Amino acid sequence: MRIGIVCPYSWDVPGGVQFHIRDLAEHLIGGGHEVSVLAPADDDTPLPPYVVSAGRAVPVPYNGSVARLNFGFLSAARVRRWLREGTFDVIHIHEPASPSLGLLACWAAQGPIVATFHTSNPRSRAMIAAYPILQPALEKISARIAVSEYARRTLVEHLGGDAVVIPNGVDVDFFAGAEPKAEWQGGTLGFIGRIDEPRKGLPVLMRALPRILEARPDTRLLVAGRGDEEEAVASLPAGMRGRVEFLGMVSDEDKARLLRSVDVYAAPNTGGESFGIILVEAMSAGAPVLASDLDAFAQVLDQGAAGDLFANEDAEALAAAAVRLLGDADRRAGLRERGSAHVRRFDWSTVGADILAVYETVTDGAASVAEDDRATGLRARWGLVRD
Repeated sequence: MRIGIVCPYSWDVPGGVQFHIRDLAEHLIGGGHEVSVLAPADDDTPLPPYVVSAGRAVPVPYNGSVARLNFGFLSAARVRRWLREGTFDVIHIHEPASPSLGLLACWAAQGPIVATFHTSNPRSRAMIAAYPILQPALEKISARIAVSEYARRTLVEHLGGDAVVIPNGVDVDFFAGAEPKAEWQGGTLGFIGRIDEPRKGLPVLMRALPRILEARPDTRLLVAGRGDEEEAVASLPAGMRGRVEFLGMVSDEDKARLLRSVDVYAAPNTGGESFGIILVEAMSAGAPVLASDLDAFAQVLDQGAAGDLFANEDAEALAAAAVRLLGDADRRAGLRERGSAHVRRFDWSTVGADILAVYETVTDGAASVAEDDRATGLRARWGLVRD
């Protein structure tokens, strides 16, 4: 099958949607399919052979974050050329409601279109206001996927229609087989995310850290991600700042090793999350997870059976939960066991098959319509069609 995938966000700025599209493309290619991904990217960005650049993106505030999007006449021309040259059996557009390549592709594409909705935003005035503009494009979509029940709810409430829920995928064995790193072991909390994006929750964790260190002075916090490191620890007492180790941006391999090494992975995100791919990666690596009780996180963690939850944005609750978990080896072992079993439903062997089944459904449907149209045309040609 020839599959065209449209990525709305800049390929050179890491994010959950980009990682999902990358892994989906590589899973499909591994299954023998021909895949091309169209994505915004700077001119000097090294790209995998299956990615086609649609040009540089610009930063735009979107869903509580800053997304790098690509839109305009030049982008539209590049979308049309990519569609024309690709002759795809199916187009898979991610975030078609965002002002980026997905919407442009939805307007321009012909044939079967599958759309995946990642956003969870129950009070999006912008999406409601944009509905009259989006409607003609969205009506062309043959099948809709939401990455979680909360993304599905946002779609239903703001844009109408419905979607099948297929979660984001993870290569579970990649994380499970990573080698722990000795210097990252021993009383460590882990955090991975953009340091200077408040909704990722690092400020909440920093407010909780003094109480954690008072109860367990040997604890270290390992932080992986880009951002202002000095500003991140500015609220901590000077004597505690040395207990925070910043690792900067890490490779996929080192991310897996970090998750395999820490005693507890902390996810203090405060909102705007429709899924929580980092929780799935942490469970895959066998890291006991401690997360804020966002609806999407609770769903991923099986309502607390596969990971501990604390009250969102409550630093005291986070500190108390972290102290309990760091001091309870049996509880951590139980979470590792339950998380490792629970996470298998998110493996690409399952998620990829579900997505491919959607592709096959829409392409089979398009073929049936084309055959019906051809038969109708032949009957009309031979005078066999009656009013």
